[in-house]
Amino acid sequence: MPPTQDVVELILQDHRTMEDLFRDMRSVEADRAAALGEFADLLIAHALAEEAEVYPALRRYKNIDDEEVEHGEEEHEEGNKALLELLQVEEVGSDEWDEKLENLVEAIAHHTDEEERTILNDARENVAMERREELGAAFLAEREKQLAAHRGNVDDIRGILGK
Repeated sequence: MPPTQDVVELILQDHRTMEDLFRDMRSVEADRAAALGEFADLLIAHALAEEAEVYPALRRYKNIDDEEVEHGEEEHEEGNKALLELLQVEEVGSDEWDEKLENLVEAIAHHTDEEERTILNDARENVAMERREELGAAFLAEREKQLAAHRGNVDDIRGILGK
């Protein structure tokens, strides 16, 4: 079976990957720094692709709440700030690192839960599969472009946040 192009399913797959990476970042048996690097690149690529390709398209649907989409963008910023704080901690596994990691987990878990219950369910109900597949292709292309650029670094995140 070919991989899905449904934008809803693609976003959900990224959310599950982020959860797996959180488990690695919490585990003393894993390469926590590598998991953080992978997570950082994925989070930034995912959010930029949503904001460039998915959110603007969903705003055009009257049954998808514009305020939820806007709130999703605000939560991306909160997640980016929490990620930046974690990336700036010098010692992986230190008490400070664990504290910043939990702040990041909380911000992202809150966002993914809300996005899945509101924006993505609304998209399932109101956007035809053909259009969701078109959005999925656009999302994937932008996501891959951002992943290739390795945007999950301190300097790029500061730029995204306007700092």
